[in-house]
Amino acid sequence: MAPSAPNDKNSSNALSFIEFILIVAALMALNALAIDTMLPALPQMGEALNVIHENDRQLIITAYLIGMAAASLLFGPLSDAVGRRKLLIIGLLIYSLGGILSIFATDYEHMLAARVLQGIGAASPRVLTISMVRDWYSGRDMGRVMSLAMMIFMAVPIIAPSIGQLILLMAPWRAIFIVLTSFGVLLLIWLQFRLPESLPPEKRNKFNLKTIYYAYKKVIVTPISFGYMLAISLIMGALFGFINSIQQIMVDIFDMGKAFPIIFAGIAVTMSLAAYLNATLVRKIGMRKLAHGALLMFTLCALINSFLAYSGHQTIVTFVILQALTMFFFGFVGSNCNAMAMDPIGDIAGTASSLIVFFTTLVGALIGAAIGASFNDTTIPLTLGSAVLGSLAVIVVYFTEGQRLFTPKHDDD
Repeated sequence: MAPSAPNDKNSSNALSFIEFILIVAALMALNALAIDTMLPALPQMGEALNVIHENDRQLIITAYLIGMAAASLLFGPLSDAVGRRKLLIIGLLIYSLGGILSIFATDYEHMLAARVLQGIGAASPRVLTISMVRDWYSGRDMGRVMSLAMMIFMAVPIIAPSIGQLILLMAPWRAIFIVLTSFGVLLLIWLQFRLPESLPPEKRNKFNLKTIYYAYKKVIVTPISFGYMLAISLIMGALFGFINSIQQIMVDIFDMGKAFPIIFAGIAVTMSLAAYLNATLVRKIGMRKLAHGALLMFTLCALINSFLAYSGHQTIVTFVILQALTMFFFGFVGSNCNAMAMDPIGDIAGTASSLIVFFTTLVGALIGAAIGASFNDTTIPLTLGSAVLGSLAVIVVYFTEGQRLFTPKHDDD
């Protein structure tokens, strides 16, 4: 165990277990806040920054995701060489700088550049938080830490748009970036004074480009890892398409502007419920049965939703119910497919995780941007896009598992 680890009674400066959980949850929440809080403000931001086409304002979200994806390739391998704490602090410094530049951005191009920089900084906690937990805990203890942190983290996407809406009621849209930057700075100060290093020098590896190349290559040539990484990317595209489109769908189609944060919360809470149920069911049912069944149901719900959109029978009620169900099943797909992608490559987990985060975030962000850019005052681009992506993911998983579902290609789940 690393020095001054949580609950290390031999160290007077050790974190309490509760404080460590709060730090992990706060680091995990950083990205959800930076994306979901600004959703209600996109129309005001677009007007202030002279964004001509309404769909283009969605790129304020996509720019952040692209920055995070690109930097993910670096932070994982680098942390194995220099440690986690230093890079977490550097990442938060970059995130806060991007936030400050966002506050003072006077045009669309500068805002996009600032958001890319903010995303680059956010890649550090996105990649390193789980590595830090893994340094100190394993097995059931690690599961307990992550479960407790997730209970806090899962509340963030539910309340983030409401936070953004509340800020808009009291201040201009730039105040949202003031709040986001302040959160990053406070978290930076907290880590600076309280977080010990989790990876001692004797356990670090040299930063070797050749080793990193072979680790990345192993992920790509390992069929199970690459297959599930591709499937996750497709489903992430549906998620980011939803995030990019939902504000315009609620306001422009269903005229639910004031109720948007509440409706978004209702849909997001289903993902939280799925994550909670998954932790309970996965040991009884198995990852493959849960993931494959949820993937089929995800696709079915999206198909029904797109059929209603095409036939003209869709209402706010049917859309919200079916979209909530789609996101509910997404909650089972993401975590289990990610675990199965990592399973064959546990010996290079840190570096492999960087590549998987990079690939799934970048591909998902680009697909999501395409769905958002296709918004045409109907829900068809989102619902049909989700149905197509779900169907493609099913096909990818089917062939990844040797033309079967629910049972593994080789070993038992």
